[in-house]
Amino acid sequence: MKVHYGLDNIPNIKHPVVTSGTFDGVHLGHRTILTRLKEIANNIDGETVVITFWPHPRFVLSNYTASLKLLSTIDEKIKLMNDQHIDHLIIIPFTKEFSATSSNDFIESILINKIHTQKLVIGYDHRFGKNREGSFEYLTTHQEQFNFQIEEIPRKDIDNLGISSTAIRNHLENGNVHLATEYLGEPYFVTGKVVIGKQNGRKIGFPTANIDILDKNKLIPSDGVYAVQIQKDDVIFNGMMNIGYRPTLNGNIKSLEVHIFEFTNEIYGEILQIHFIKRIRDEIKFENMAELKDRLTLDKQEAQTHINAQNIN
Repeated sequence: MKVHYGLDNIPNIKHPVVTSGTFDGVHLGHRTILTRLKEIANNIDGETVVITFWPHPRFVLSNYTASLKLLSTIDEKIKLMNDQHIDHLIIIPFTKEFSATSSNDFIESILINKIHTQKLVIGYDHRFGKNREGSFEYLTTHQEQFNFQIEEIPRKDIDNLGISSTAIRNHLENGNVHLATEYLGEPYFVTGKVVIGKQNGRKIGFPTANIDILDKNKLIPSDGVYAVQIQKDDVIFNGMMNIGYRPTLNGNIKSLEVHIFEFTNEIYGEILQIHFIKRIRDEIKFENMAELKDRLTLDKQEAQTHINAQNIN
């Protein structure tokens, strides 16, 4: 996949089949559109083009951005789009100035003059341009003027899935990572850097890597203990993660700590992706470290069971 930052150096794309949107999470609803995009491109010997925006438009336009947490950072979105075998990802910087672009200007200056769109595919409720004035009806009314074909994904093909980025956020905020997986088509993941912690876990045989999330706007699932899989470079490890305040140690700062099973290497400074498989339990305050160790032993067994079941499925 070729990634294009901005619109200044868009190459000559062969028979471009285009869609646009924020695509936060690249969930199954989004993938319905992407699948159709690839089908059309294959039929006309064309190339797929996804236009997306960064930062998320709500961070630019809304006064209440503190409540918005993202399912995917821009780097994660690039990875997810690459996994979907998209040919071209165009990332347009979203600014207040850009938000004032009319739908007609968006079509003419970007879809026609920059990309030379041959076919545009949009979801049934997708709108674009200033005040979201551009719609499927607007496009079809002016189709001859624009000189490209237009296809709308029917409402039934998306709504029947019952999937939205908002629904996925709600599941994650309630710890229902298994339901988020069903909507996303794969386990939800966060990306972070391993930083030095207090190393208390080593004392009881459960060393942990403290994870510093790279993008502070990234949504973190609710506090608790999770079965997880950890990706380091191209290698996958099994493990479990605690999200919370470490009440047994009288902690007062929220942390993300992952214990990687049967792993002893030093990985300070490394970048890890943590994939959430299943929430095991709430965070609990134990009377002493011995009780904590006993419970972690049980947690490990349960985590491995969930991970094995995930791998079978």
